Amino acid sequence: ASVGPGFAISLRNRAGRIVRTARPGLFRITVRDRSRLHNFHLIGPGVNRKTSVAFRGTTTWSLRLRRGTYRFICDPHRARMKGTLRIG
Repeated sequence: ASVGPGFAISLRNRAGRIVRTARPGLFRITVRDRSRLHNFHLIGPGVNRKTSVAFRGTTTWSLRLRRGTYRFICDPHRARMKGTLRIG
């Protein structure tokens, strides 16, 4: 996952391709937050994880994603910086 610079937010696989769907399971999500104006917030069934707006750097989360729809947003710019991931 990445956020910034500018008004960009995305969820990509190791090869750099955008991910929109996946099967349920354990995921290792590396968040690369390159801006102190944004954050990365992942919300879905059993998950509510985020970086702070002040955070700039890289962090890795191990998450079990269940069947359903997950949203990722930048909280301060949620109308513009958002995406979805469907697990199932």
